[in-house]
Amino acid sequence: MKINIGANIKRLRTSKGITQEQLAEVANVSCAAVSKWERGETLPDITLLQPLAFYFGVSLDELMGYDRERINEEIERVLDEYWKTYRGSDPEKAREIIVNAYREYPNDFRIMSRYMWDIAGDTADNDPQVLIAHKREFTEICDRILEGCNDEIIRLNAWNMKAKILHAEGDTAGALAIYEKKFVGWYLTAEQKTEQLFAKDTPEFLRQVRVNALELSAFAADKLCKSVYFDGSRPLAERLENAAFYGKKLSALAVETEGLCFAAFA
Repeated sequence: MKINIGANIKRLRTSKGITQEQLAEVANVSCAAVSKWERGETLPDITLLQPLAFYFGVSLDELMGYDRERINEEIERVLDEYWKTYRGSDPEKAREIIVNAYREYPNDFRIMSRYMWDIAGDTADNDPQVLIAHKREFTEICDRILEGCNDEIIRLNAWNMKAKILHAEGDTAGALAIYEKKFVGWYLTAEQKTEQLFAKDTPEFLRQVRVNALELSAFAADKLCKSVYFDGSRPLAERLENAAFYGKKLSALAVETEGLCFAAFA
C-alpha cells in the first residue's frame, strides 16, 4: 500500500493557507523538517501523526496518503454493513458500527450524516431531549456538511436537522422557515419535472403520469392511514374500524373503475 505523507502534508497545508514556518511552529519542529517531509526525504515522527491529522481535520489514513479509492470502498462496505444490521432489527449493533466508523472517518460526509441521524433516532419521531442534548455536536456536523459537501441529499438532511433542533427548542416558526426556504414544494419534485419532460401526446408522458399517480396514491394512502390511526380523540377500536371502512370502499372503487391508483390506495 502506497504511503505518501509528504505530498499530503503539502496539499493539506496549502489548502489550509499556512506556510511551512507556521506548520513547523504548530508541530514544534524546524521549518527545515517540514520542508524535508514535503520533499519526501524524511517522515514525521510517529508521535506527530495523530496531532497532525487532528490539526488538518483528516483521518490518519488520509494523512498518510492511503489510496483514496480503497478508503472509499471501505467506507461503502461499512455503510452497507450498517444498513444491513439496522434493517435487521439490531439497532444497538448498528449504532456501534456507525460510531466506530465516525471515529475512523470523521470527515466523510456520508458517515457524519448517518452517525448524526442514528444518534437522533432517525428522521421521524425524534426525542426533543436527545436533540437538545446533542445540539452542539449536531450543529457542528451540520455546519461542516453545509460548508464542504456537494451532495444535495446530505445537505438537505443537514438543514432538516437544524430545523428539528429549532423545533425541539420551541422555535417551530424558525424550523418551518428552513423547510420553506431550503426544500422544494410538490410542484418542483423530480417526478413532476420528469413528467413535464415529455409531450402530453406521447407514450412516455402517459407512462410517467401513471407512475407518478401510483406513487402519489401510495403516499396519500400512508397519510390517510396515519390521520386515522393517530387520532387520539377516538378509541382504538373505532380507528381500526374506520381504516377498514376506507379500505373496503377504495377496494370496491378499484374494482368498479379498474383503476390502478384506487387499487394502490386501497
